[in-house]
Amino acid sequence: MEQDRILQHFRDTDALLDGHFILSSGLHSASYLQCARALQFPYDASNYGHAIAAAAVKGVEDAGGRPDTIKTVASPAIGGLVIGYEVAKALNLRFLWTERKEGVMSLRRGFRITKDEEILVVEDVITTGGSVRECVDVLHKNGARVVAVASIVDRSGGEADIGVPRVSLVELDVPSYSPDECPMCKRGMESVKPGSR
Repeated sequence: MEQDRILQHFRDTDALLDGHFILSSGLHSASYLQCARALQFPYDASNYGHAIAAAAVKGVEDAGGRPDTIKTVASPAIGGLVIGYEVAKALNLRFLWTERKEGVMSLRRGFRITKDEEILVVEDVITTGGSVRECVDVLHKNGARVVAVASIVDRSGGEADIGVPRVSLVELDVPSYSPDECPMCKRGMESVKPGSR
């Protein structure tokens, strides 16, 4: 999928918003990506899932890995659930997720990981990479080997450090600000916290 086409779809579905937003990381931004809106229709979610699956396979191959040894796709809840499931479906792999319990990312619901199980982590949007890093850490602690991370959008401009190779369908460089440095706050603009946390 072409980056311009993806961004146009986000605009058409009101998934790319302009304003003053408080991101789940606590940072402020003038732009917000609400992927849930872009994934409302199964056809669109399936298309993104197939595109990410292809990009992830190529990324693993380019990094010298073997995509055929990946056994599972995992996502951090809640943002990554729909797209993670669609990538797992496109690759015909098992799907599981991590989620927060009392603020701590955990592997729950009876999910089990075998030692050195190779896992692809999928997220909808990466900003600072915090949720993805937490997901990767939980999977490592449970014996997995995370081979790559894939997302629809990387809004860090490639700067978010995940600790494993990663790919995205769209790479944006969208500035984010700490609250005390936020130009929208300084102008007195009202902020909105639209995220899932």
